Amino acid sequence: MAVAGPAVVGLERKPEGEAAELKKRNEELEAELREIRQREERMRTELERAWERLRVAEEAEERLCFQLGELEAEAVEQVRDYHARIRSLTAELSQAHNLLVLQTAASPAARS
Repeated sequence: MAVAGPAVVGLERKPEGEAAELKKRNEELEAELREIRQREERMRTELERAWERLRVAEEAEERLCFQLGELEAEAVEQVRDYHARIRSLTAELSQAHNLLVLQTAASPAARS
C-alpha cells in the first residue's frame, strides 16, 4: 500500500501542474482574443469612416460634374451669342462699307 500512495500523489501533482499551465495558456489566449477583437473593431470603425469619406467625395464629384455641365452649356450659349453678334456686326460693317462706296462713287459724279 505504501507504493500506491506516492504514485497517486505524483499523479495528482502532474495534473494540477498541467491544469495551471492550461489555465495560464487559456488566459493568454483570451487576452490575445480581446486584443484581436479590439483591433478588429478599430479597423471596422476606420473602414466605416473611409466609406463615409468616399460617399461624401462621390457626392461632391456628382455636384461638380453637374455644375461643370451647366457651365459648359452656358459657355456654348455665350459662344453662339458672340458668334451671332459678330455676324451681325460684320453685316452692318459690310452695309456701311457699301454705302460709303456708293456715296464716294456718287459724289464725283455729282461734282462733274
